[in-house]
Amino acid sequence: MTAMLSVEHLTKTYATGFPSRKPTFTLAADFTIEEPAIVGLMGPNGSGKTTLFELITGSNAPTSGRVLVQGRDIHRIRTDERDRLAIHYHQSYQVRHFRSLTPNFMLEKAGSDYPIVHLFDEPQFNTQDGYIGFMLDFFRKLRAQGRLVFLCVHPNERFHLEILQEICERFIFVQTGSVTPMPDYASLIAHPPVQAYLGDLLTERAA
Repeated sequence: MTAMLSVEHLTKTYATGFPSRKPTFTLAADFTIEEPAIVGLMGPNGSGKTTLFELITGSNAPTSGRVLVQGRDIHRIRTDERDRLAIHYHQSYQVRHFRSLTPNFMLEKAGSDYPIVHLFDEPQFNTQDGYIGFMLDFFRKLRAQGRLVFLCVHPNERFHLEILQEICERFIFVQTGSVTPMPDYASLIAHPPVQAYLGDLLTERAA
């Protein structure tokens, strides 16, 4: 069985300076998700969450490694068809776009008409307008259709954690470029770096 998503020895290094380049940040990830799921992702600002999403959708080129979506290398797919494999929605559900130096005629077709992996990057949740229930139903519908859903949240209120606990089946924590998969919510909040990151949110009661 082909995994839905394989992130294989993936790195992205940013550097400054000329002609001598000095690395300033490196993201490293290596994980596989075999089946449809809703995956919660969190981590401090600047930790590499959005960079990871951009690498998965092919809108950012890796320094090394590769990303396979149902066995297809996303960075070998035509740029105008990559969103048929993986699509990145940033905050207000705008779709992230990208460029490539390789002409599309030299790249492969996606072989899919609808995105397989959906990545939601810090969507705006409002407890006052009923929008949360609508979005959670949408995430569940995608999962029921055999899709893989990533929900990236930067928790600053207790209800953000409750949303993740309610809907997500597995988790990923990103910190200073290190990507750590977690099998469940209990493992996530037991991880000392996560506890340090969340602080008082873990003991607060919902308002």
